[in-house]
Amino acid sequence: MDPFDFTQRLLPGEKIMWSGQPAQGLMLTGRDWLLIPFSLLWGGFAVFWESTVIATPAPIFMRLWGVPFVLVGLYLIVGRFAFDAWIRRGMAYAVTNKRILIARSAPFARFTAMSLDQIPDANLSERPDGRGTIRFGQESPAWGGRRGGFSSWTPALDPTPQFIGIENARSVFDQIQRSALPSS
Repeated sequence: MDPFDFTQRLLPGEKIMWSGQPAQGLMLTGRDWLLIPFSLLWGGFAVFWESTVIATPAPIFMRLWGVPFVLVGLYLIVGRFAFDAWIRRGMAYAVTNKRILIARSAPFARFTAMSLDQIPDANLSERPDGRGTIRFGQESPAWGGRRGGFSSWTPALDPTPQFIGIENARSVFDQIQRSALPSS
């Protein structure tokens, strides 16, 4: 299934009211004010360690010991942004008259559907240009925890359903709020 075509996933009588994609390319989040300095410290120390060991007549084991730390540092400093952008390129969102739909394509394929009448707390974080993120549920802890882990560094893999960096986020948020109200 094409991740941008939700028609095969619709329930009887369900209509798409809005659809969109996350922001593309480099995207910073609110967590990056803490994650960027940490990644620079990690990567800087790993490079310092490895270059110091290589400059001495250290055993081969010591020379190889720092390589994984340098690679992790490179991922934390640069790679995570490219990885997150690559994953977001294969994501799509939709709001129907009954559900919230989120599709993510391979290699981390996942389809999430949430009934509008059972949406947990929805939170909107919006930028001045109107782009924003709508999160359906509590945010994962930045430093691990039960639901954090890798997703703290890669927002597109966060287990909490969310519309990441969508255009006109406030109007989509308001539409979801109106649709989630019980009909009288």
